[in-house]
Amino acid sequence: MALIQSWRWYGPNDPVSLQDVKQAGATGIVSALHHIPHGAVWPLEEIQERKNIIESAGLKWVVVESVPVHEAIKTRSADCEVYLENYRQTLRNLAACGIGTVCYNFMPVLDWTRTNLALELWNGAKALYFDWADLAVFDMFILKRAGAEQDYAESVVQQAKERFSSMSQQQLDELSEIIRMGVPMEGFITLEHLTESIAIYKNIGHEGLRENLAYFLESIMDVCEETGINMTIHPDDPPYAILGLPRIASSKEDLLYIINRVDRPASGICFCTGSLGAGRHNDPVDILRAVGHRVYFAHLRNVQKDEEGNFYESDHLAGDVDMYGVMKELVAINQKREQPIPFRPDHGHQMLDDLHKETNPGYSAIGRLRGLAELRGLEMGIERSI
Repeated sequence: MALIQSWRWYGPNDPVSLQDVKQAGATGIVSALHHIPHGAVWPLEEIQERKNIIESAGLKWVVVESVPVHEAIKTRSADCEVYLENYRQTLRNLAACGIGTVCYNFMPVLDWTRTNLALELWNGAKALYFDWADLAVFDMFILKRAGAEQDYAESVVQQAKERFSSMSQQQLDELSEIIRMGVPMEGFITLEHLTESIAIYKNIGHEGLRENLAYFLESIMDVCEETGINMTIHPDDPPYAILGLPRIASSKEDLLYIINRVDRPASGICFCTGSLGAGRHNDPVDILRAVGHRVYFAHLRNVQKDEEGNFYESDHLAGDVDMYGVMKELVAINQKREQPIPFRPDHGHQMLDDLHKETNPGYSAIGRLRGLAELRGLEMGIERSI
């Protein structure tokens, strides 16, 4: 039984069409109703409409990525119970439409974070990039977070100071926009709001955020088990505390804690090789061996790190992640399952004709097509050798 080759599709407004997806060879779609405000119930009719669009193209909606967890749940604030009930109802509606896997994250305020969305590589393709000195420039001189300098290595602080002194206002504005683009909210978060949120999470802390995640999972597990939905938490991206915000899904220890703290089969992992691989403390193959029994969905991409921990998203079969080792383990896990595990080529370089098109960062067509082709061949080679 092969893995399900899937593809993230942002809906009818995605520059990449469902016909493009079919030509890439994927059979499963990973999608979400991004137009629904965070925290609101996803109406049954709208879920069914999206499913019908996907199925009419000859594809199947295999994973919802994602149903966002409202900040009121992450902070367990006054409106938490309202949003929890909304979340449970959304899960019921998804299950009623036959969708059984949901991806989510519990990153506070910021979702994925990069500092450059178009790093030009040696071959002219463009990749997403994370640079600690650029993040420090934002943190120290744009956000002006109290005590920010103490959270960076001395060499990074010095680079940030030198870089800031030579940057134009336009460059600073662009950097600020890129970092705030990773916020899972409608529109960009303001610097003032971000500062307020950082203060809230400072009081919650690492252990408090862990408890809030456990409370969220305990609040939805009955519905998940009643409906057959599996939840998959996406690791922190990058897997480090940034801007003073706590991170609780950044390592093998974190992921084991999550699945053991609420030890119910419906509480699972979205195994993202790129997010975990960006951490020098992580060995993705070792992590997959430890948590593979709860992996219901996988993101496969690669990263190349330097000595300071800066990283860019490399070709899928190049970089620091042992993609052969990951795929070999994933194939072995999949062979023991009754239902195959979906994976998608996560991100891809902007390349060839896509260099001249408007695309979602990391989600151009051709780079992901190349990634899927490479991963498909890797999977077949491993299966034939077993």
